[in-house]
Amino acid sequence: MSLEQNKQLVRSFYEAIEKGDFEALHDMVHKDFVFYNQVDTAWPGVQGLIDSEKKNFDSWESYKFPVEALIAEGDKVAAYMLFEGRGYRSNLFGVPANGKNIRISIMMYLSIKDGKIVEKRAHFDMGDVMRQLAS
Repeated sequence: MSLEQNKQLVRSFYEAIEKGDFEALHDMVHKDFVFYNQVDTAWPGVQGLIDSEKKNFDSWESYKFPVEALIAEGDKVAAYMLFEGRGYRSNLFGVPANGKNIRISIMMYLSIKDGKIVEKRAHFDMGDVMRQLAS
């Protein structure tokens, strides 16, 4: 795939997540897919990705997750996003539901294989998340 095709795949991937269309991910994710939501925390397979992401996004009354920038080289795509969650409504992070809003920056590093996403690595400041929820 070309660099532009890799970037479009990643863009479509995050558009599906932002819409809550987790079923669409099955067509974009490689059979050997692994999601690392922290350096060594692996969620294998498309269902692992869905389980991890869904519990995070279900913690908000609403959210936006737009891709701000994509950079591609070879079979790698880096994606910079801003996550804006409104109305925290769970106990996911050990902080009871309190209706608070957060805004954080997130970097994702994705690998492409056979025209599908085979690996996704998330990088964000969990301390920033906790400060915004607990303050």
